[in-house]
Amino acid sequence: MKQLIYALTLLLPALIFGQDVIVKGTVFEKTNQNPIELASITLFDSETNVIIQETTSDAKGDFEVKIKPGKYHLHINFFDFEPAILNQIQILEDKNIGKVFLIAKETKVLDEVKIVAEKSSIETRLDKKIFNVGKDLISKGGSANDILNNVPSVSVNALGAVSLRGNTSVRILINGKPSVMTQNNGLQQIPAETIERIEVITNPSAQYDAQGASGIINIILKKNKTNGFGSSVTATVGVPNYNLIGVNMNYKKEKFNLFSDIGYGRMSVFGDDELFRTNYENGKVTNYIDQKTDRNRNFNRFNLYLGSDYYINTNNTMTLSYYYRNNVSKNNVDYRFAYLDTNKNITQLTTANETYKEPQISNQIELNYVKTFEKKGKKLTASVQYDFWNDDENEWIVERNEIPIPTVKTLKSRDIESSKDVVFQSDMSFPLTEKSKFDIGLKGEIRRINSDYIVWDNTVQIDSLTNLLHYDERIFGVYSQYSNGFKKFQYQLGLRAEHFNTGSSDLKNEFKTDKNYTKLFPTVHLTYEIKNNFNVQLSYSRRIDRPSFFQLNPFGGIADRRNIRIGNPDLNPMYIDSYELGTLYKWEKLTLNPSVYHQHTINLFDIIVTRNSNDYLVEKSINLGTENRYGFEINATYTPYKWWFLSSDFNFYKFDQKGIFNVSNNSWTSRLNSRIKLTSWSVQNNFNIIGAKKSGQIDSQKQLWTDIAIAKEFCKEKASLTLKVDNIFDSRISKDYISGNNYTIDAERRFSGTRATLTFTYKFNRKKGDRDRLPQ
Repeated sequence: MKQLIYALTLLLPALIFGQDVIVKGTVFEKTNQNPIELASITLFDSETNVIIQETTSDAKGDFEVKIKPGKYHLHINFFDFEPAILNQIQILEDKNIGKVFLIAKETKVLDEVKIVAEKSSIETRLDKKIFNVGKDLISKGGSANDILNNVPSVSVNALGAVSLRGNTSVRILINGKPSVMTQNNGLQQIPAETIERIEVITNPSAQYDAQGASGIINIILKKNKTNGFGSSVTATVGVPNYNLIGVNMNYKKEKFNLFSDIGYGRMSVFGDDELFRTNYENGKVTNYIDQKTDRNRNFNRFNLYLGSDYYINTNNTMTLSYYYRNNVSKNNVDYRFAYLDTNKNITQLTTANETYKEPQISNQIELNYVKTFEKKGKKLTASVQYDFWNDDENEWIVERNEIPIPTVKTLKSRDIESSKDVVFQSDMSFPLTEKSKFDIGLKGEIRRINSDYIVWDNTVQIDSLTNLLHYDERIFGVYSQYSNGFKKFQYQLGLRAEHFNTGSSDLKNEFKTDKNYTKLFPTVHLTYEIKNNFNVQLSYSRRIDRPSFFQLNPFGGIADRRNIRIGNPDLNPMYIDSYELGTLYKWEKLTLNPSVYHQHTINLFDIIVTRNSNDYLVEKSINLGTENRYGFEINATYTPYKWWFLSSDFNFYKFDQKGIFNVSNNSWTSRLNSRIKLTSWSVQNNFNIIGAKKSGQIDSQKQLWTDIAIAKEFCKEKASLTLKVDNIFDSRISKDYISGNNYTIDAERRFSGTRATLTFTYKFNRKKGDRDRLPQ
């Protein structure tokens, strides 16, 4: 790979030729004269209609495109506004087309304005993939997890674990920053209707945190752009129990923007497990354990978001916001453990019932400041964010031995957890010349988590399992980044330095750790334009993946004492060197984005399962060794007709792990999405596959499932009704084979079955394209 980077670095400048010209302008709403951010600007070849170049407008409505001199068609689009189309434009030198005004579709259309196909749900860029949620029916009435499961390269398993290219070591941000909304399974609590788009960044620049082995997923929430008062209501009912209601309101004037979002939901999730364990001694079977588990999980959630933007003047904006979430989980779980002899006759039968309740309360207060300057591209941002949350986990287990001697035993545990987290950040961008700029920034995060754990056995406190744990994390980072280009070659060089100190201590002095690291994280991005619609990019970044508190916390619960999960306070972070070579080719109806990648990881952590002295299995995260991962991925979008949109992605990867386990294996994932829109009706279907793979002790079989949705718009597109069915054939089942020291396990888990939901949305004093203003 180093030789490849060296060869391409020498080759690319030698291939450069031609001289670009610049086309620029500014996009406004016709009705209220407001600038339009994220309008889509596309230039087509005037003879072949092939897409030559595209970009989006910034917060002031400005856009700028570099192209070769020639004759083009220029299309400017934004959601439900009529597009502005300029055909047969002769561009031989730098050109400023000035102000372009877009008209909402409900207003009278001028003769020279033509209607074009609606904006694609997926945009592919060389440095990121963007999934626009607005057209996605499968996510209606769902959560952020439902949306992520439809994003190229991303998957979410039934437990809510997010993976990118098959790797769960991914950093999740909200509007470019860490947030309390991503903690404690918070993504399940974010309504899909509040999300504007998802950005997938597999090789981030130095401007982003170095955290996340496989990259970054950035969830962008909606913002209000329209003056005056507006609101929307969304209500969802589903079978099994899935009921949600949300109200969003905003009031915007010249100097301020007030916004709020309120949501409440009640839902149930049913699942079951079957685990068949075989124990050995000296290679011979000694006995079996047959376990069956039935789960009924219930969630009540309430979300509140309040805030205001204050526009000090044209160049200065302050935003103060507050986010509150109250989520109560109530679970009822039935266990059955049958111990069998070598002839599979029952020698012992134990049943247990677990009642579990966990109220969670999360808060986030944030102050943001944005300053722009007269010089285009010069910008200063600063923010301070304070997150604090707490939860109270309560387990009550009644265990009965049915065979051979009837007995009853009770177990009770309580884990009171809390977190306080302060994040401060500032970034500054300096344009140096027309093509070059310099970025600098700093960030700090100070966090403490407490876990107060108590266990009772038949009302008697178990001292060996009772303890108070404190976990502290302090991370400070600075970065600088330089971008430039000439002719067809562009480059970006960055360096990030991070110092982090993590440590844990406890009441009994059993889990004391203190780790200090100062590390450098360089990034390199090289881009070469072979043709106007064909680009190549080579990138490198060094990453880190710090273990989560879930992986560090030694208190894992006692509900299933035969299969125990505990954390490892001494777990070390992973370090990753990530290389990627990608291309982007665009035709009029088809876009292809293939890439190859390689990741080298040290201090790889994964799960290891061992047997303790009571013959129970203990699951724990440890540093296993090193891993080399090689992959190929291709994303494609195709629009055969204006009313039919197809997207697909395929990812194949091979990995070699060396250390405690020496494993060489491969796996793949694939997804096909089809969306058809006919007048006011829309139909969408998703088909998903996760290939089989082996990692460490676990050999997993493939999974496949499909979802479908149909929607109808009415009341002049102010209202919509969406019916969707998730996991239609109840085929999303996890099947694993686990091999350990003198035991094997065949496991089959179904965390949720088929679900049908009906969602109604109505917008008051808003058009379909108007945006909500939601948490930053």
